[in-house]
Amino acid sequence: MTTVQKWTGRETRALRHALRMSIRDFAEHLGVSERTVSKWEAGREGVQPRPEMQAALDTALRMASDEVVRRFGAAADATPRPAAAAASVEGYRVQSHKFIPAYIGAEAAKDLTRSPQVQPRTHEWLHVSATKVPHPSGRCTAHIFACGVLVFHLEQELAPTNLAELAAWRYASYEEDLPWAAHQIDRLLSARPDSRVAAPEYVMSMYLLHQPGCRPEDLDNVVRLLSLPSVLVDRHATPRPQPVSEQVERGLLAEGFDQLPAEPFGIPGVSVGFAAWSGLAYHAISPERALTADELLSLEIDVQMLWAYCRHVQRAVEAGRDPVIPQQFGWRFLRAAHSRLTTARVRETAQHCLMRQAAVTTSGLPERLTQAQAALREAEPISSSGVYE
Repeated sequence: MTTVQKWTGRETRALRHALRMSIRDFAEHLGVSERTVSKWEAGREGVQPRPEMQAALDTALRMASDEVVRRFGAAADATPRPAAAAASVEGYRVQSHKFIPAYIGAEAAKDLTRSPQVQPRTHEWLHVSATKVPHPSGRCTAHIFACGVLVFHLEQELAPTNLAELAAWRYASYEEDLPWAAHQIDRLLSARPDSRVAAPEYVMSMYLLHQPGCRPEDLDNVVRLLSLPSVLVDRHATPRPQPVSEQVERGLLAEGFDQLPAEPFGIPGVSVGFAAWSGLAYHAISPERALTADELLSLEIDVQMLWAYCRHVQRAVEAGRDPVIPQQFGWRFLRAAHSRLTTARVRETAQHCLMRQAAVTTSGLPERLTQAQAALREAEPISSSGVYE
């Protein structure tokens, strides 16, 4: 029987993730406030709940199923990471990358770049800066684009028992990612209380599969499943999506599936890659010849930035207003972006070209760029301040 001598924030977080509960659900489960749970987890080993809560946590663990206890034991013994288990040679090792974009406005972006913690980031054609952002279970960087979009890039190392467990964690963690991102934006823009910022609306994921815990003949289906996580969960389950059974997962790996489209972009003998509306997944068979993580990340961050930018224009149009955009980031800016993302470069490799085409096409970005350009063209009359009215 698994027991805990002294509960700290570290073990509390491990139990919550083993139960696959959000902070809100876990707080209700224990009869405490969400703020209390957040305080425990933020303090990690340095925070110990009160004696009565130690007893409540003991009871929650004692009443948990064997599967939950197994997940808790694995997570508590390892560095605390969401949905992470002690990695074995045969298991999966996945690097999760989440992208959370939000439109904050060009003036707010300009103000942020004046902070000493924010440094310019090299980019081929965009003005962008970056700064580290603290996160309780991963490494996070905020990419601040001069056009007024901020993209959080959150990196987490995971070792799931199976793919369905990873998919369920993905959907459950999204419930926490969006409020966390909104809070970070408020913190970063605390000096601009009057700024009108659109709250983050979605999280996009990319998985880099470092260790495939599968048979070689199943590798293509593994990477494809990583790009299409909805196949691996029951999204109608309550109170949150639940993973499919191991038998169902094994069937999908062995037989494949055709329910949802995914665009392949791997090179035989070099890599396996798939892009879909819900995300991107990649495995380097031959790392020295495959795409680098930076190549994949750079493109996906740009795609999510432009998606959020176009979404800002769309919101204005649907509200019956002309979009308010600085002139230098008007329709010509989007026309240039459209060309750069949809046209092959002279020195672009075949692998990069396939990846770019797959990621851009499945995101639906070309259509959004076209619509946003049209809206900004209609708002072409500008004031003397150089802002579309």
